Amino acid sequence: MKLAMIGLGKMGGNMASRLLRHKIEVVGFDFNQDTVNQLVAREGMIGAKSVEDAVSKLSGQKIVWLMLPAGEITENQIKDLVPLLNKGDIVIDGGNSNYKQSIRRGQFLAEHGIGFMDCGTSGGIWGLENGYCLMYGGSKEDAAVLEPVMKALTHKDRGWAHVGPVGSGHFTKMIHNGIEYGMMQAMAEGLDLIKGKEEFNLDLAQITELWRHGSVVRSWLLDLTAEALKHDQHLGDVAPYVADSGEGRWTVVEAVEQGVAAPVLTIALQMRFASQDDHGYSYKLLSMMRNAFGGHAVKTH
Repeated sequence: MKLAMIGLGKMGGNMASRLLRHKIEVVGFDFNQDTVNQLVAREGMIGAKSVEDAVSKLSGQKIVWLMLPAGEITENQIKDLVPLLNKGDIVIDGGNSNYKQSIRRGQFLAEHGIGFMDCGTSGGIWGLENGYCLMYGGSKEDAAVLEPVMKALTHKDRGWAHVGPVGSGHFTKMIHNGIEYGMMQAMAEGLDLIKGKEEFNLDLAQITELWRHGSVVRSWLLDLTAEALKHDQHLGDVAPYVADSGEGRWTVVEAVEQGVAAPVLTIALQMRFASQDDHGYSYKLLSMMRNAFGGHAVKTH
């Protein structure tokens, strides 16, 4: 197979590399030409100098995978792709777009006979090595075409699923991220309490490593936390400021619209807002976790 990957940042670049290592041809474009050149030299990617150039290097049924920031950039790129594609071609949005926008974009592309799949992508900066978790929406026909790509991006034929129609992929990823907020908040608060029990002089690195083995709370998030605490339990260089990507907000809005109680997810989001005005250890832990799994920038003192 052969596809174009537009956007070769932390996620897109690693996804292109993984595809190439699994014998899927990739034509790649990014506005940072140095990134393109590095992937050409290191992985054998076919480089492109523009989106138009990338699409022109595809033949037959054209598949274009977008890994771009959600919002206006993705919106404009999808519109600009229409005159470059033919009926039966497929566009995949693997970024963190709002599922309502994905439904609208799918309808827009369908008017031109172009398929659309919204793919929620989890795995962060570790996806290249470990494989990603992909949850995607679209037609059964388009999902069948993309199956070899999904298998290449995931681990041992697991971690990928066609979850439903257009919009369902980004909806599922939105809820995934809302849950992630709650899990991170609970872990950060618990470890903050352990650190605060000064008379016991507890070793957070020892305890988090202990919990990784046989404990009910063991998880990949705990693995990353334990590894980070081995090197620095005090997190002195990490500012207690936790950003939010937007999907946590959308999850809370969805809970309101459905009239479903989601207090843990809501409070976890609110605590990220509160981090801008607080200096607690738990916020440093949350910031460290985001960096560990997603490579998100850590604000320092």
